[in-house]
Amino acid sequence: MSSKLTPAFAYTVVYVKDVAKSVSFYADAFGYNVRRLDESHRWGELESGQTTIAFTPKHQHETDDVTGEVEDTQSQRREAVEVCFAYGDVDAAYKRAVENGAVPVHEPEDKEWGQKVGYVRDIDGIVVRIGSHVRNNPSSTS
Repeated sequence: MSSKLTPAFAYTVVYVKDVAKSVSFYADAFGYNVRRLDESHRWGELESGQTTIAFTPKHQHETDDVTGEVEDTQSQRREAVEVCFAYGDVDAAYKRAVENGAVPVHEPEDKEWGQKVGYVRDIDGIVVRIGSHVRNNPSSTS
């Protein structure tokens, strides 16, 4: 395939109530550095490796008119997407997130597929998975 047609996953865009607050929250709770927060506070980005985590308001003319409005639910149901971050020390990452305003959902535990995973909600109610990298062969023991 031509390199001009090979995709690169560039952005995950999170639609939030307040871009500046969300950027600050993710930096504090999950340990990211802020790459950019524009003066209008309508776009923010975090340093996150090859894929950028970006934030933009839930409602804005540019996207509402083109792709439709973001559904704004105030229930215990989760969004159709979750944000997942991998850490070497899941317990410490989970603790830092909660200490910085994340709402605890489920404390970290070892999963049968070889990953340690805990869940929190961010300040907009979005589920964030805090996990380890999946071990190659979870059934083998040391």
